[in-house]
Amino acid sequence: MSSGRFVEVPSRMLPADTLNRLLAEFVTRQGYDTTDTGEGERGWIGEVSAQLERGELLIVHDLQTELTEVMTLEQWRAFGRQVADDEEEGDW
Repeated sequence: MSSGRFVEVPSRMLPADTLNRLLAEFVTRQGYDTTDTGEGERGWIGEVSAQLERGELLIVHDLQTELTEVMTLEQWRAFGRQVADDEEEGDW
């Protein structure tokens, strides 16, 4: 993004407990049914962790708000378009 406000954070740079909390929050936010894996939330965290390793998800940090979250590539692209539109309108 042109503002330099958002940076991608490699998962290997995060402590394991921080990464697990981010992935758990992502699973919850996305509405995954944690009853359908036999392992509950832990099963989904394992699945999204694998997606992260395959590059299907990414971790993004907002330097302005200091918030970090997991996004799908589609969410990231849509978010990028929204930020660019807001910047053009002078909302940032």
